[in-house]
Amino acid sequence: MSTRKNILITGASAGLGEQMAREFAARGRDLALCARRTDRLERLREELLAAHPGITVSVRALDVNDHGAVFEVFRAFRADLGSLDRVVVNAGLGKGQPIGTGRFDANLQTVRTNFTAALAQCEAAVEVFRDQRAGHLVVVSSMSAMRGLPRNLTAYAASKAGVAALAEGIRAELLRTPIKVTTLFPGYIASEMSGSAGRTPLMVSTEKGVRAMVKAIEAERAQAKVPAWPWAPMGFAMRRLPLGVVARMS
Repeated sequence: MSTRKNILITGASAGLGEQMAREFAARGRDLALCARRTDRLERLREELLAAHPGITVSVRALDVNDHGAVFEVFRAFRADLGSLDRVVVNAGLGKGQPIGTGRFDANLQTVRTNFTAALAQCEAAVEVFRDQRAGHLVVVSSMSAMRGLPRNLTAYAASKAGVAALAEGIRAELLRTPIKVTTLFPGYIASEMSGSAGRTPLMVSTEKGVRAMVKAIEAERAQAKVPAWPWAPMGFAMRRLPLGVVARMS
């Protein structure tokens, strides 16, 4: 398997995206990093170049809900680096509220960011890969995608299930091509978005969780629940347990 040298990561200014940038930089990869908060991207760029002076790090502002900008920024990054070998669709939002409680705005924002904006990112990435006749698309879903979940997780889980199905459909389309597709299902990994969920005993550090994510990405697995322990057996159980049990666990 050839090395994917040029890697684009969305939502790279914080959390899982920021740590993935560190992991890939340590492997000597050139990076295209985008997010809304360019001040944080610039600080990250300085950090990575100081630690790994042989790499290239290109940064650009991007709100993934500006769909036209997604295509423009991806094409600009390709011009910056000469090619895009891997695109990590990571930008996401966890801002959900129980259905029917007057917060349609929050749930709509979550679904738009996690699904519709992810569709735009996948479209832009695969457009580049088709033209290059090579590439690796990585879509970050969630263990929440395994089942429908209650309370604040309902819209979030639905959006992550949708994006997992989207990635699988793209994989089916591209099975006989040099373009690979990986869907990641992270469990509880500490990040800005995890918020109060940090109290769960199943939570792992950002560093440990992202190491597992990057290992699965580098292996170019079709799907991976990360970290594998306990989330691979948990995923098996979540698919099969009665809904009432899953609801109490969530």
